[in-house]
Amino acid sequence: MPTQPPAPGRTDRPVPVTVTAPATATAPALLLRPWRAADAAELAVLYRDPLLRRFLSHSIPDEAGALRWIDEQRRRRQSGDRFAFAVVERSGAAERLAGHVVLKDVAPGSPSAEVGYWTAAHARGRGVAPRALDALTGWAFTAFGARGPARLVLRHQEDNTASCRVAAKCGYELTGTLPAAPPAYPRAGHVHTRFRVTGAGPRSA
Repeated sequence: MPTQPPAPGRTDRPVPVTVTAPATATAPALLLRPWRAADAAELAVLYRDPLLRRFLSHSIPDEAGALRWIDEQRRRRQSGDRFAFAVVERSGAAERLAGHVVLKDVAPGSPSAEVGYWTAAHARGRGVAPRALDALTGWAFTAFGARGPARLVLRHQEDNTASCRVAAKCGYELTGTLPAAPPAYPRAGHVHTRFRVTGAGPRSA
């Protein structure tokens, strides 16, 4: 069971949180856990993927950069406004990093927050992103209780069709578009929204 997170905006209760997604007939179980310093070397390797770099607004050039990024995620988790999870595939005692999901812009009294995700190149095609996003969504809507967000927003570049499919599978409806804003966002984007209404799992493609 996931551990209760700190209240949004508070720094006095940094609590580790883990979330799980069960195995499927064709893919191992997923563990969503906080990023660790020990992940830095592997994370830096994952960021060499050209497709990943194409769709992300930040870069991790090397292991030192990965350590800085992981430390920033830890500090933001402690502040209660951003909860980043390493997505780990588990098969027996073996674990391998498969991606990342994040709940961000969590604020006291705010009715909304944002989610994001990416999948490692070696793990694509196994349903990692929709399973991880659905697990994160369920956690986000339940772990904070009444003080948590009532809706979650997901944004991606309009040419990222794979991300669009993931959003649809997880019940995030296309609710708007965003203009390009170079250099950080060189292309127009899609906005998807999911409201806290049910605990239903991913939809069929």
